[in-house]
Amino acid sequence: MATSSIQPLIGLCVGLVMLSCAGCASTSVSRVDAASVTDLSGRWNDTDSRMIAEGMIKDALSQPWLTNYTNATRRSPVVIVGTITNRSHEHINVQTFINDLERELTNSGRVTFVAGRGEREEVREERRDQAANALEPTQKAPGKEIGADYILRGSISTIADEAEGTKAIYYQVDLEMVDLANNVKSWFGQKKIKKVVERKRVIF
Repeated sequence: MATSSIQPLIGLCVGLVMLSCAGCASTSVSRVDAASVTDLSGRWNDTDSRMIAEGMIKDALSQPWLTNYTNATRRSPVVIVGTITNRSHEHINVQTFINDLERELTNSGRVTFVAGRGEREEVREERRDQAANALEPTQKAPGKEIGADYILRGSISTIADEAEGTKAIYYQVDLEMVDLANNVKSWFGQKKIKKVVERKRVIF
């Protein structure tokens, strides 16, 4: 058989094999509890964000700075969440972590939590709109915002090590509560996570 006639036959066979493999592929989707742990890649995920936020805010609110402030002023401190810097080697959705921190602070009932810098501008724009369009008795006047007493800020860092298909990822989250009146760091917290990811080799 001539080579020119064999090549189309080979191409047809390859195409049939690829089509057969594609037909065998399937996708499975299952719903799981949003609070369940799903470590698929070993990278930072929603479980890490939630657990670290819960643990660190619980620790922050159990330290002397809160009791000292409450006893001295007879009121709960006003707290704002500032910048959380991603210093890791991964792309981390820092805003999700900030949201977790804000939720824990607000739901604790032990501090008064106020909107952050970006959120405040939206609220101020709404007040300006009310001043022009809302009924006067329902308008919210400017200049009545509550100033924060403390700002919570921090960073997320990582160290990665890999050899022979095994990778170790070390996460470190540092948070600090800074007194806005005098720049004193009233609380410093640190949380660490270490993950080991093993890649299994597929032998054909």
